[in-house]
Amino acid sequence: MAKIKTASESLTIMTNIVLPNETNSLRNLFGGELLAKMDRCASISAARHCERRVVTASVNHVSFNHPIPEGGVVVLESKVSRAFSTSMEVYVDVWSDDPINQKKVHTNSGIYTFVAVDEFNRPIPIPDMVPETEDEKERYAAAFRRKELSLILSGRMKPLESVELKKLFQEPEEPQTSKKDKK
Repeated sequence: MAKIKTASESLTIMTNIVLPNETNSLRNLFGGELLAKMDRCASISAARHCERRVVTASVNHVSFNHPIPEGGVVVLESKVSRAFSTSMEVYVDVWSDDPINQKKVHTNSGIYTFVAVDEFNRPIPIPDMVPETEDEKERYAAAFRRKELSLILSGRMKPLESVELKKLFQEPEEPQTSKKDKK
């Protein structure tokens, strides 16, 4: 597959109001409701990237930093942060948007992995992705480390086979000194 795509081509923005049946006893959005919204948003980004059907392979990380109250407006933004051979990482950012007071607060983020599949639900190759902005470049680089960690934790990669993770834990090498410096 020759075409290389940008992260911005997969950008998906979803906006919802938090309804009473989506809240917990504190009248804040249930975490599970938010996870489902994030999964839907991320799956659209993944499908936009590969132009194929996709399935959720994993939810790698979700942070719940601020509650989103009943009646609040929740805005989800997702885009592919890195594409691998048949899978892609999608980063989702969530905001609570108060249009009356014009206040927008970043409440949550999550990292999802999707796999593109054919009509028989077998993984298929996907386009590569090139990051453009500084934020996209940071997320792109970190995605490889997260993939290695995931493979190690699942037993599909040995820690010594890691490329990027090893770099994080190696001692810095001492600078070489020449014979002139020793005199």
